[in-house]
Amino acid sequence: MVMRETPQGVVERPRAAVVRDALGVGVAVGLSGFAFGVTAAGSGASVLQACVLSLLVFTGASQFALVGALAAGGNPFTAAAGAFFLGTRNAFYGLRLSQLLALPKPVRPLAAHWVIDETTAVALAQPGRKSARLGFTVTGLTLYVLWNVTTLLGALGAEAIGDTTVWGLDAAGPAVFLALLAPMLKSSTERAVAGLALVLGLGLLPILPAGVPVLIAALAAPAVLWLKGRRS
Repeated sequence: MVMRETPQGVVERPRAAVVRDALGVGVAVGLSGFAFGVTAAGSGASVLQACVLSLLVFTGASQFALVGALAAGGNPFTAAAGAFFLGTRNAFYGLRLSQLLALPKPVRPLAAHWVIDETTAVALAQPGRKSARLGFTVTGLTLYVLWNVTTLLGALGAEAIGDTTVWGLDAAGPAVFLALLAPMLKSSTERAVAGLALVLGLGLLPILPAGVPVLIAALAAPAVLWLKGRRS
């Protein structure tokens, strides 16, 4: 692969390589919107409601958490709170990307809607600002279009598919989220947070209303950081 040096001395990747990687991520993850459409319809949401969620929320983990909690009989406010807390991670991504991308002010509100796990990962993997902007844009556009199209197809086809638990489509959302999360757990602190959150979430699932275990699992991060601070 040939790297190109800019006048500022930053080595940029070839545009074709950035676009190829961004398209690969966007297509691979965007197709899982079909599973969300089916799951949303199975939880009682209409086709319109499923599509509006994908258009306006556009963060898969939060969307699956919301419809999953509702399908399990959870309180709508609790389900929404769980989805909200899962989505707050995107705000922290935005803090990092705002410095990296340095986009013009008029486009920042639109770009903020695309600040999710996949666009952040692709942008941060680039060596320079120009490559990061290209990777972010191609990933965001590809994923947004495919996610919304496949959500519509999944919601429309839910009746033909039948019970999502029979096909295992209800597990597609968590599986995609875990596949994205696992490579990010590089330090012992990150692995400890993930492990404690898993124990809290699964351990409290049988005894608390749907959606509440997700909220309590969010306490894993401050708990691990507090313990680490005491030891140091």
